[in-house]
Amino acid sequence: MKNRAAENLAVIGGGPAGLMAAETACAAGLQVDVFDAMGSVGRKFLLAGKGGLNLTHAEPFAQFVMRYGARHAEVEHWLQSFDAAALREWAHGFGVETFVGSSGRVFPSDLKAAPLLRGWVRRLRESGVRFHVHHRCIGWHDSGALRFSTADGEHLVSADAVILAMGGGSWPELGSDGAWQNWLQEMPVDIAPLRPSNCGFELDWSAHFASRHAGHPLKTVRVSFVDHQSKLHSQLGEFVITAQGIEGSLIYALSAPLRDTITVHGNVEIRIDLAPDRDLERLNHDLAQPRGNRSLATHLRRKVGIEGVKAGLLYEVVPKGDFADPHKLAAWIKSLPLILQRTRPITEAISSAGGVKFDALDKNLMLRARPGIFCAGEMIDWEAPTGGYLLTACFASGRLAGRGAVDWLSRQTDV
Repeated sequence: MKNRAAENLAVIGGGPAGLMAAETACAAGLQVDVFDAMGSVGRKFLLAGKGGLNLTHAEPFAQFVMRYGARHAEVEHWLQSFDAAALREWAHGFGVETFVGSSGRVFPSDLKAAPLLRGWVRRLRESGVRFHVHHRCIGWHDSGALRFSTADGEHLVSADAVILAMGGGSWPELGSDGAWQNWLQEMPVDIAPLRPSNCGFELDWSAHFASRHAGHPLKTVRVSFVDHQSKLHSQLGEFVITAQGIEGSLIYALSAPLRDTITVHGNVEIRIDLAPDRDLERLNHDLAQPRGNRSLATHLRRKVGIEGVKAGLLYEVVPKGDFADPHKLAAWIKSLPLILQRTRPITEAISSAGGVKFDALDKNLMLRARPGIFCAGEMIDWEAPTGGYLLTACFASGRLAGRGAVDWLSRQTDV
């Protein structure tokens, strides 16, 4: 049997998945080296916490796992040993208290990512984990060693096992550039193309509308559409007008079926209910009230609460003649169509879909084509909406891959 003290694990990528893999393997007695292309680890994790770190979500487990869509069964396997409750308990181990917000989202009490990351890296260093920054992995040498591009040239590193946790294709300036696809496909490893997830969408605004309303939020609206599989989606929330189209929490929540429908049909029509708190009958009644010498804009504001960007949207879409007919105008307010043409670039997306396919991995996230090499985090083919689901699954996958590496090394024997 190999001497466990001599076994070493290389973790490529210092995000939540990679760091959790390092922590798990180090605790089991492996010598762990973490390599990151950036000048410090956890860059995207820090960005996620810029507006308040949404660590996880407090909803029941059965509902939680369904947030992973077509991959919920596979991700449930990850979460069975490290779920939202376990993540909160883990954070508590660093003295980080958490609380549940009104929407069920879970945050650190100070809302910050930096204290948690600093404490985590400090504990990993004290446990013996070695960090190597400005090391960009560029594949494998013919000798079997890992190749790294550094400021001092190419370095080769040998490891008994490897965990790849290099992220997807969003926010490449923070290290997740998807460059690993090229050299993994040469192994060969089956990879689904990376696509934007939790992203914005483009449509053709008039120059007038874009110049006046870009950056303005639409609050408390309902977005509905029928996807490429004839499934109706309808959700209440808010989103933001951009110069190129729309983005924001409500759009991100629907981004996967919107994106997939555009892929199949070339575009997708959404319907916006600008007054979800009023039914059509009430709108008809309110709009039919005499407005005297008041302007239509004033009438819409006083009787229906439509003003600002919502009024701008009506003028952008509704035929001029229909404003004079209260019944037609009410129908437009309850179901205003917009045609989304394409997603915004993956480099702007919060996260990405696609990556190493599950068929290419065993249950412990080891590559079937290359025993001893594991994958974790966003570089695997799954996606999730915002709300803490992304982070939770990244942590859980890192833990599973770390355990998988430990178990695989323990089974290796000298003949």
